[in-house]
Amino acid sequence: MDQVAVLKDKGNAALAEQKFDEAIKFYTEAIAVDGSNHVLYSNRSAAYAKAGKYESALEDAEKTVQIKPDWAKGYSRKGAAFSYLGRKDEAIAAYEEGLRLEPNNTLLKEGLTEVRASAAKSRGFANPFASAEAFLKLRNDPRTKNYLDDPEFLKTMQELQSNPNSLTTKLTDPKVMTALSVLLGLDSSSFDEPMETEPVYTPPPKKPEPKVPEKPKDAEEDLPENKKEAKNEKELGNEAYKKKDFPIALEHYNNAVTHDPTDITFYNNIAAVYFEQKEFKKCIEQCEKAIEIGRENRADFKLIAKAFTRIGNSYKKLGDWFSAKTYYEKSMSEHRTPEIKTLLSDIEKKIVEEQKKSYIDPVKAEEEKEIGNELFKKGDYANAVKHYTEAIKRNPEEAKYYSNRAACYTKLAAFDLGLKDCEKCVELEPKFIKGWIRKGHILQGMQQSSKASAAFQRALELDPNNSEALTGFRNCTIQSSSDPAQVRARAMGDPEVQSILRDPAMRLILEQMQNDPKALQDHLKNPDIAAKIQKLLESGLIAIH
Repeated sequence: MDQVAVLKDKGNAALAEQKFDEAIKFYTEAIAVDGSNHVLYSNRSAAYAKAGKYESALEDAEKTVQIKPDWAKGYSRKGAAFSYLGRKDEAIAAYEEGLRLEPNNTLLKEGLTEVRASAAKSRGFANPFASAEAFLKLRNDPRTKNYLDDPEFLKTMQELQSNPNSLTTKLTDPKVMTALSVLLGLDSSSFDEPMETEPVYTPPPKKPEPKVPEKPKDAEEDLPENKKEAKNEKELGNEAYKKKDFPIALEHYNNAVTHDPTDITFYNNIAAVYFEQKEFKKCIEQCEKAIEIGRENRADFKLIAKAFTRIGNSYKKLGDWFSAKTYYEKSMSEHRTPEIKTLLSDIEKKIVEEQKKSYIDPVKAEEEKEIGNELFKKGDYANAVKHYTEAIKRNPEEAKYYSNRAACYTKLAAFDLGLKDCEKCVELEPKFIKGWIRKGHILQGMQQSSKASAAFQRALELDPNNSEALTGFRNCTIQSSSDPAQVRARAMGDPEVQSILRDPAMRLILEQMQNDPKALQDHLKNPDIAAKIQKLLESGLIAIH
């Protein structure tokens, strides 16, 4: 079964690195060697789910339960797979079955709570893609924030907003399924459980014939002579280690290994000394040897996890963030603790920061901005968003890129995202007049006159003669001090507004918007219509919430 353990470890490592197809391959090879191993099916179920292959995830989960029906995690896998397939009642039943085996299992409890909440929502189902906060939820979730930079995904969003029935044709699209999970408040943590690494399941041995109880002996007396000597050397080493006398500690720990080369603890202790001496490469080599000895002698998984953690710490000291992350994840797969989770989270943040820094290129940022400007002029706002977003990634401290993307979001009626970009813009450059004016127009379109007035006022503090800011401030003042009838009367006196309302095509579009608000997305693709709708928004005749 050594081959199975090796393949399983490779699968776990690939899954931790988000290489789902590779993980599935290793687990499948392991199953070909040992088809009765419930752990392999459980791990492959998680890999299938991560890859968006929920039917295959369910098949493996059911196989897991079939092989070992008294193992609670199998029901957790099964419940999660049912949940992703939208089969809520069956998911609830699976989680409840698992809880009958382990009533205090936290993961099963959380999964059951989530699927019940989701089921309750679906009984009074409203189109989640048409929610006013849909764009903001997707942008704020790390799983979906980059989807909004993809023009194809934005087009799919518009289709789902206008025609919710089209969702049935999109269920094979992993991005759509992930977005749906975010909008419904679901979490994929059901499949984030650590991969199992315990020995392969074997039937329990037959009970031996009862023996006459013997008088208990001191455990020390039962140890062979070599193990007694090894333990004594270890204790001497511990004393020296506490006194920071590392050369002496190292001598005693090596003596312990000489007496008993099968105990992982002695190798871990030697590695700890090397770590304190800042001999990080030697520490890594010693930990790798400890893991090898531990696997051969079926050591406690907590001791193996400790060796993995120390390797991660060593790589962290050496500045190799990616290797540190890999070994922290391996430690988590052996024994999940809050301390290791914190270490992993911290190193992931460092990696993201380093990647962002290495990606910054102001010259390429300007190139992306110019492409975005050209697309904006052509009315291709979805693709313009993509290029402005790339410009922001290349130079996240440039305020005008956020201002330009906010203009695109406004044209796409994604006011919440546009407002967020405006706020970032003026945060980076408080004296950027256009950022304040654009924020004022967005708030005006959202019928938040007092906030819009404050934004225009900030622009006027910077340039008291700015005509656009003066007009915006004046309109906000009129709107906030007038009743709806007066606002409508003033707007109807504007020749441009009168011309728009007399246009038969625009009247038809407005009527369609009233009956089906989601139709607005399609009309905003036409720059002329978008400009007219913007004028009606500014006049206060219509509002988009």
